[in-house]
Amino acid sequence: MAGMSRRKFIQTTAAFASTFAISDTWHRVLGANETIRIGIAGIHGRGESHINALVGMPGVEIAYLIDPDASPFEGRVKLIVDKGGRPPKCVQDVREALDDKNLDAISIATCNHWHCLMTIWACQAGKDVYVVKPLSHNVREGRVAVEAARKYNRVVQYGTGQGALGDRIVAIAKKGTYG
Repeated sequence: MAGMSRRKFIQTTAAFASTFAISDTWHRVLGANETIRIGIAGIHGRGESHINALVGMPGVEIAYLIDPDASPFEGRVKLIVDKGGRPPKCVQDVREALDDKNLDAISIATCNHWHCLMTIWACQAGKDVYVVKPLSHNVREGRVAVEAARKYNRVVQYGTGQGALGDRIVAIAKKGTYG
């Protein structure tokens, strides 16, 4: 390396790095052609916003509506079908949806005390997660959620739900980033 110029080093490094960037992009482009199957946990209030953000998006299927209160299921399914979506499966226990190997991601808009636990369960089940604030009630809970995301190699985004919510959730499921 003693005889290598700075210019040659930068050119070689850039070529090497672009190889990895191209291979990663190639993988993501192939994945972008698949339908992303998403479950929405908590379908009152903020969860209804998640439904509206995702329904009708190309390449996205709302596969599950998850809420212990079954009373809004009929209305939310009608909303999805009226906007061109397929009727999702409605379940009252999130674990039933997480057991589905075909589910890619979960959007969590439940009562606050469920956010961290559902995030951890979703990571353990191999699902990516978008979770509204607050992620946790204390620092320790938040750290456990981060540890689960790392351990199970999952993408987890915590957010306020402001802005292009549907795009964020889909980017998570496609292993992309939202910036």
